[in-house]
Formats: sequence, C-alpha cells, structure tokens
Amino acid sequence: MANQKYEAFLKVAETGSFKQAALELGYTQAGVSYLVSALERELDLPLFVRDYGGARLTADGAELLPWVRSVRADERRLETRVAELKHLASGVVRVGAFTSTAIQWFPGMAKSFLAQYPGIDLQLLCLDDQDELEGAVWRGDADCGFFVFPIKRDLHAVPLRHDPLLVVLPPDHPLADAPFVPREALATEPYIRLKSGTSSEMESLFRNNGVEPSVRFTIDSDYAVMSMVSAGLGFSVLSGLILRDAPFPLAIVPPEVETSREIALALRSRKTASTATRAFAEHAERWIAATYGA
Repeated sequence: MANQKYEAFLKVAETGSFKQAALELGYTQAGVSYLVSALERELDLPLFVRDYGGARLTADGAELLPWVRSVRADERRLETRVAELKHLASGVVRVGAFTSTAIQWFPGMAKSFLAQYPGIDLQLLCLDDQDELEGAVWRGDADCGFFVFPIKRDLHAVPLRHDPLLVVLPPDHPLADAPFVPREALATEPYIRLKSGTSSEMESLFRNNGVEPSVRFTIDSDYAVMSMVSAGLGFSVLSGLILRDAPFPLAIVPPEVETSREIALALRSRKTASTATRAFAEHAERWIAATYGA
C-alpha cells in the first residue's frame, strides 16, 4: 500500500542525495531517480535541484514536504487499520524515547508487551532533544513517545511517574553520606553540566534551591558525566532514572530542596491512534504501576 514515490521523495529530502536515499531504501540510484521524476511529472512541479553529488529541494519541493509527510503518516495509519479490520495480530508501533527511558523502561515494557502481542512490530526511536521528539510524534514518524512536562505541542499525554533529580558526587566526597547537599555546596563546588535535551530539567534543581552553579565542564553524555564525577572532577545533577544501576562508583544524595521531573507517554491523538498504539500506551501505564508499586 505504501506509495514508493512518496518514500523516495522523503528520503532524498532527508539525505540530500539520490545515492544515499537508494542505499537506505534498498533501491538502485536509477530507481530512486525514476520514482522522484515520476512524482514530479505527476505534480507538474520540479521538486529537487540536482547538483553534482547531491540534491536540494526547490521552493515548491520545500512547500510540499510537510504535506507529503502527512500523507505518508496517514498511509501508515491506514495500513495498520486495515490489518486490524482483517483481525490480524499485527501492526507497527514506533516509540520515541530519550536515553534514560530507552535504557531503563523500554526494554521491560517491550518484553512484556511482545509476550502478549507477539505479532506487533515494536520499534524504538531514540531522541534526547524533546523538540525533535515532539515533532516526530506530531508528524507521525513516531506513534507515541516518552516526554518530560511541559510539552509544547497539543499532544495527548498520560502522566507516568515523577522522577527525582539527584546530586551526584565522587564516592569519597565529604557529603557522600549526608542526608542532603546544602545550597552552599551547589553554588560553590565545580559543576559538571549535562548538555542535552534534559539540561533545562536539571537547571530547575538550582532554581528551586536559589543558587547558580559554578560550571567547570559541559558534556553531552550521561555516562561521561558519571565517569568524570566518579574521578573527582566535580559534582553533577542527573535523574534518578538514569542513575539506576550506574556503571561508576558514585555517591547519590538529594539536594536541600528536593526537585523532580514528571515523565509522561504522549501520542498525537488517542482518538485517531491505532489500536496497537493505544494498547502499548495502556501497557506502559500498567508496567509502571507494577514496577513501582503504584
């Protein structure tokens, strides 16, 4: 049922190359060129400027890109619905997730979900930038995703759990066994900042404690941050979720004023979501309740 011309158009737009699009789609370069040319003839519009070694969208192509994405997403939903109407135990659920949910939640959820629905094609899309993840769900590139409130787009969100933000210290730090890390320490000790889609979440801990951190390093990897803290290069702030089964020796202590983030599972619309997507969303709620005893 998939429109190959749309698939070829979207992949060339994404990669900027007919050759790379062919590799990723499993076609020949000539085949991709033929499909795009056929779409251009059908629409009577030039969609790409063919440069040596690449391709870029024309103004008309850029204008039509979100429309083609929308049509392709509708086609995927139609494919899933047709399978449901035929009473097939099949369907596709594409789940977007940021690092900590991809590592700590998705594997357990996927294992129990697929045990119940073995015919479902469950796919994982890892994105740490929440704006990108919201866009993926909004366009239909992902059927649902894990998000941290607030969510900018008008998505249907189901709250799952409050995840504490914790101070991470070297294991031999004088405050390693303290009941909390005082505000003065948060303001004066060298801070190793995680640069990712979660940065603003971590900064909320400092706002709630009324201090500004003294940033020594800024790093874009949770595990690199843990490694540097473990080596005694400073402290950091990470979520309780990513700190489960941490692979480095660390002291994990709450801040003086406790802070948490609220994680939700969101989809564009519960009303228009496929049965398989709704089943995964309901399963995720049950899994969280069972895992945390809620």
